[in-house]
Amino acid sequence: MAAPGAQAAMELLGRISRLDQPFEELRALRVALQALPPAALREQGPNFPLAGLFALMARGDSNEQISLCVSILERFLQVMDPLYIIQNFGEELQKGLFHPDDSVKILTISQVGRIVEDSDAVREILNTPELLRQVIYCIAAEKIAVAKEAIKSLSRVAETPEGLEALLAGNLLVDLKNIMAKSDIIRYRVYELVIDISSVSVDSLNYCVNSGLITELIGELTGNDVLLRATCVEMVTSLAHSHHGRQYLAQQGIIDQISNIIIGADSDPFSDFYLPGFVKFFGNLAIVDSPQQICERYPAFVEKVFGMAEGHDPTLFGVAVDTLAILGSNVEGKLVLQKMGSRFQRVLNRIGHQAKNAPTELRVRCLDAISSLLYLPPDQQTEDLLGMTESWFSHLSSQPLELFRSISTQPFPDLHCGALRVFTAIANQPWAQKMMVVSPGFVEYVVDRSVEPDKASKEAKYELVKALANSKTIAAIFGNQHYLRLRAYLREGPYYVKAVSTTAVEGAE
Repeated sequence: MAAPGAQAAMELLGRISRLDQPFEELRALRVALQALPPAALREQGPNFPLAGLFALMARGDSNEQISLCVSILERFLQVMDPLYIIQNFGEELQKGLFHPDDSVKILTISQVGRIVEDSDAVREILNTPELLRQVIYCIAAEKIAVAKEAIKSLSRVAETPEGLEALLAGNLLVDLKNIMAKSDIIRYRVYELVIDISSVSVDSLNYCVNSGLITELIGELTGNDVLLRATCVEMVTSLAHSHHGRQYLAQQGIIDQISNIIIGADSDPFSDFYLPGFVKFFGNLAIVDSPQQICERYPAFVEKVFGMAEGHDPTLFGVAVDTLAILGSNVEGKLVLQKMGSRFQRVLNRIGHQAKNAPTELRVRCLDAISSLLYLPPDQQTEDLLGMTESWFSHLSSQPLELFRSISTQPFPDLHCGALRVFTAIANQPWAQKMMVVSPGFVEYVVDRSVEPDKASKEAKYELVKALANSKTIAAIFGNQHYLRLRAYLREGPYYVKAVSTTAVEGAE
């Protein structure tokens, strides 16, 4: 027997299918469903007569009616078995993909995405090529949310061998290529889908290569259109995140081609359009592979990063700072930068200067880069590495601690938190602790809660306190009194507010 709430929902569904304008019933049904636990919906799912709702949604007499139907169907469908949905509502889903309202398309495509994740239900989808064909055409939808949902669902289709075969080795591949011809934007969306699929496995990548779509993408990356280069390099960077993707790019000579384009950029007046993306490509390659190997094999990349960091173009300087932060985020990368000697020291000084004087957005990027460069995990703090980070800190400014202290007191949350992150990065290093404890008022500033006006600032300060309090050397360097204050702050949490007692004094006005 159905629960009372489920019974009420069934009665409302029965009434809705007999009425021309069932607005009140739809509103009541939405409220009733919100009160029903998912378990009750799941148990009674097959008993609910949803045909009337689908018909109302398809008819689309008004935006409100469509919106109510979408909201209600979403609640029903998300708890139903995917195989049941495709077997009983396959035709309705297909009609939904032709609906003029984008919310109906998104609902439908998201259900296709659920269905293809079910090993039994996916066969039903693959046996309905017209449904998949229409999802492919949704990639070309004007509304980006519809296109994104279509890309996500088709990526899921390709996670099975049968799906890969259907999508990239049959008639559906023709449909993909047809929509690519509509515009540059739609072509890039298809490339995005192909890169998503390629990243899953070697087999997935092979299917994408054999389809010819990866070759087309690489052709645009290494072609003469500078704007196309800039767009395509982001997608190729995503492909390089997987080991098999990097292997493919290396074997095909594509990484060497990108390096050669960087070398030739000096003589290209339009290189500013694509150079940031190409430099970021190598930065990402270094962090997922080996910073030392990448920098040794592609010296043009390192030279270009330093050239951008030393130049006067603020956009290129920002990209260089971000890339140095990525390179220096692990010990191997830090050692590569250390080998640059005085040249890197001068760049550090420039980063420190910009952290103080540049526009806010670039200042924040500089602060985040400094945090990345200076952080050393506790288990990697050798004497040589600690000496290196201390030296780097000293090259940021003539008085670096005071520089970041002054930034941390500014009333701009992004800068304030950025400076706190710098302190947090060095907080577990003994040389920094010694510097902090002798700086007048610094420890008092750290434990002063009143200077943190917002949630983000309170959390950033708490991370600093935690890094200090959990350091093995802090008690010896800060002394017991300061150490106990840090432990108390840590114990009380980031949002603690001290209670203020108000005691009435006799005779007081």
